[in-house]
Amino acid sequence: MVDVAQGGLVVGVDGSAAALAALRWSATKARLLRAPLVVVHAWQPTAVLRAPYAPAAGRRTPEQEHACATATLEEAVAELLEADPGVDFVPLLDCGPAERILLRHSSEALLLALGRKPLRDVSGPVLGAVTRACLRYAVCPVVTVPELRSSGDQAPPRFAPETAVGLERA
Repeated sequence: MVDVAQGGLVVGVDGSAAALAALRWSATKARLLRAPLVVVHAWQPTAVLRAPYAPAAGRRTPEQEHACATATLEEAVAELLEADPGVDFVPLLDCGPAERILLRHSSEALLLALGRKPLRDVSGPVLGAVTRACLRYAVCPVVTVPELRSSGDQAPPRFAPETAVGLERA
């Protein structure tokens, strides 16, 4: 399998505001670096996570879960196109554990971008389990982009391409 992210930027999206912030940041960086942008949404059927004796009432079918995953990716793409209509990207929906999917698709990438809660948000961990796994095992740089919480928040700092060590294009 040829990795579509080879030499590009990979961004993980999950429908959260933090992931959308990472998506917008990644689109800007991809344009500056003239690199491909791969927008990845990982999903997996929840039936594999349930005990066989768990009640079936209220469960979504795998087809319904796939449709929800597709909708999540489509919403992220719509947000991206609204914010930056000229950006070139590849949407990628993949089935499996998120950390494994993101690590696989970023194995040849310039960087992997993921969203995170703002540092001042103390309502839970700033970094989720998927982000922690990616930070630990990724073979490329991992960037965490903070979610913007309100209209009074400042945008994430903009870094000149020359300050992104190791990301210069030949």
